Amino acid sequence: MPLRRPLMSCLAACAAAAGMAGCMGVPIPPLDRSVPAAWSEADPALALPAGPDLRTWWTAFNDPALNTLVDQALAQNLTLAEAGSRVRQARQLSQGVTSSFLPSLSAGTRSVQPPSAQDTYLQGSLDAIWDLGLFGAREGATQRYRGGIDLALAEEQAARVTVVAEVVRHYLDLRAAQEQLAQGQAQLRLDARSLALIDARIDHRLAAAGERDAVALRQARTRASLADPMAAQSAAAHSLAALLGQTRPDPAWMSPAGQPALAVRSIAQVPADLLRVRPEIRRAEADVAQAAGELGIARSELYPRVALGASYLVSYNLTRSPRSRFNTGVAAGPIIDLPLFDWGRRQAGAAAKREALDAAVTAYRQAVLEGVADVEIALAALQFQTERVAQLEDARQTVARQRSTHQSLVGLGLASDFDGLDDQQGALSADQDLVVARARRNLAFVTLYKALGGAPLPMDGAATPPPDAASPPPHDEAAS
Repeated sequence: MPLRRPLMSCLAACAAAAGMAGCMGVPIPPLDRSVPAAWSEADPALALPAGPDLRTWWTAFNDPALNTLVDQALAQNLTLAEAGSRVRQARQLSQGVTSSFLPSLSAGTRSVQPPSAQDTYLQGSLDAIWDLGLFGAREGATQRYRGGIDLALAEEQAARVTVVAEVVRHYLDLRAAQEQLAQGQAQLRLDARSLALIDARIDHRLAAAGERDAVALRQARTRASLADPMAAQSAAAHSLAALLGQTRPDPAWMSPAGQPALAVRSIAQVPADLLRVRPEIRRAEADVAQAAGELGIARSELYPRVALGASYLVSYNLTRSPRSRFNTGVAAGPIIDLPLFDWGRRQAGAAAKREALDAAVTAYRQAVLEGVADVEIALAALQFQTERVAQLEDARQTVARQRSTHQSLVGLGLASDFDGLDDQQGALSADQDLVVARARRNLAFVTLYKALGGAPLPMDGAATPPPDAASPPPHDEAAS
């Protein structure tokens, strides 16, 4: 009975303080999400075919082997597994937000001796404390952990985008290197044929020995040039193995194959999609949420920290007679931490967190601008490489017509195989240039969809708040 009135008064005072502190949360500032309505570097002439979806953009190559490799990498890549663990870690840590603002109970024993040193007591206590999280402390902690979950999700998506892009890139490098090796072998066969024909002409005194030296020099250079595509093939295969969590490349990858054909020549995404899927922008938004939570916590430290405490104490006198050894007591009341002597430090900390929030808002806008710029640059590169491939394909057709005309003359006995060596060399050079141009166009396509943030999205792309966590109040910051 004696404790009832003080406890009721204390609870009433704390309820009033909680009501006054309800407006202390820091809302997330408005973010500048403005982006252009359309891509300026997109060529309207290439906008007829529908572009691939961001989640399955690599299927535009129509290569079953590539699709299988991407699926395997998404399931086996160790970087993705690490990122997934960090997401689960962030979610587990968020569970502590609720428990840290619930009553906690502890028990303990200790030996106590009064200043007179005449008695020795063994004390046992059962203590309960409840941090009310007033003045925005609870809201700030909730917001900070929400930002942490969003940040982990953004990092996981960034890893997913990178892994998919790297798998596609290394696969394209592998196939381009194999095609260059095939072109090199064709060049060696042409050089061998040229040497045989020149030797015959030299025997009949129709050519000088210097002509043979020129072809032999070209043959030696061709053999030397094969080192680059062979090294590229090996590097691409081992890189693919690492992305798939393997120690060695699959021998099936080394079977020669041409580059996959890219059928899609436009994109279906708009600039606004960047805000939803580009990991760098999602990461910047999570940083803003975390900074707002940190500011809310810093501001709450400018006000008294209020908690409710209760303790039940049992004391046992080890030196007196058994009849007077036990004593018990109950204590309950508020625990108030007043920021008196370190007010300046706390105020400076709050000001620093305010600047950190402003910096995070600015960084978000910069992330949006950089995302738009990266896509525009990648679009321009893809357009240029596409035009280059088209021009080289036209040139290749012209060379093919010339070679066909010469073959007709050979069939009529009006020309010889030796006269057609230059046409064959021109056709082979055109093929080699086209292989390089297609490889560059394919890589430009990969760069474009990496800039867009293309990759399979997680099943739960949005962060969920901790259970029973109070949301920050939606009012304007000036009201607090």
